[in-house]
Amino acid sequence: MELLGKSKDELREICVGMGEPAYRGGQIYHALYAERKLDFRSMTNLPAGLREKFAKEARISLPVIKQRFVSTDGSVRYLFELGTGEKSLPTEIRENTEKRRPLRPASVEAVFMPSDGRQTICISTQAGCAVDCQFCMTAQLGLIRNLTAGEILAQVLLPLEEHKERLAPRTNIVLMGQGEPLLNYEAVMAAVRILLDNTGMAIAPRHATLSTSGIVPGIERLAGEALRPKLAISLNASSDEQRDMLMPINKKYPLRVLLEACKKFPRGAREYVTFEYVLLGGVNDSPEDAGRVVKMMTDLGRVKVNLIPWNPGALPFAEPDQGRVAAFHKILLDRGIPVFTRYSRGRDVMAACGQLALTQIENAASPAPVAG
Repeated sequence: MELLGKSKDELREICVGMGEPAYRGGQIYHALYAERKLDFRSMTNLPAGLREKFAKEARISLPVIKQRFVSTDGSVRYLFELGTGEKSLPTEIRENTEKRRPLRPASVEAVFMPSDGRQTICISTQAGCAVDCQFCMTAQLGLIRNLTAGEILAQVLLPLEEHKERLAPRTNIVLMGQGEPLLNYEAVMAAVRILLDNTGMAIAPRHATLSTSGIVPGIERLAGEALRPKLAISLNASSDEQRDMLMPINKKYPLRVLLEACKKFPRGAREYVTFEYVLLGGVNDSPEDAGRVVKMMTDLGRVKVNLIPWNPGALPFAEPDQGRVAAFHKILLDRGIPVFTRYSRGRDVMAACGQLALTQIENAASPAPVAG
């Protein structure tokens, strides 16, 4: 039975089912998530005999670090090889899938970005993506499969453990890698609850952000969660016509519906809904576009806008002119919209926003075991 990704209550139930006291589940939970003990031998808060028993009857499945790509800015793009995911599929679906094509291991990426006082880890929630944003390299993969809660958490646990000797005091988590988080809601939220649990991985909710292309039912569902990350909307267009072309999901959830859901989204003290706007040269970066974005932000409550100059890839778009980026920024700022221009890190190793497409390049660092 798999333990990684299980909640404290689930681990307690597993222990009781194995004839052990329920409190042992709490000990495993603490060892896995608070101490990052990723094998049973290192869980010294358990008796030796119990560790042996769990090693025989349970498992902690970790993805394989297939390659690391180290950027000149210190960022590291991890290429993880996962299992096929067949154990998470209902039997009927698994058998039907196998008839069509053999199940193969999936790959996924995460990015570790160190900086002064903190490290940020960008993680994936699906292998590939089905949303088909036209400017994003991940969309070229299509959807391969959803990730499990354990596979999502492993993308945080492994980099933190690997860099444990030089970690900064604060860790930020951004669910902005491969996939649409709100189309894998149950697994994503199971992982998020462990990430944000003070007795789990203890990431402060204000230091975790979930980015969505605009899945309105998922936004409404997220709004009802007692414990949730901050919300970011991948906007990227100033009109429905433009967004229909760049982000086909807009045909299902047009701007009027999306912005209404954002307006209703609850915000704590000093909490904002963030709108991410990828600037595509000559496409959505005009002063007129900026003016329309200003109008959108009106009456939405506390919002801020992150402008992200497009990161190059094998797609028919161009980086925006720096003058147009500055002009767009100024129009929003002059109209009282909190705005920031974000230049993505890791561009030289295809680790930047929109570049995650399992690209293999020559400067990969050789895999090394993670300390237990």
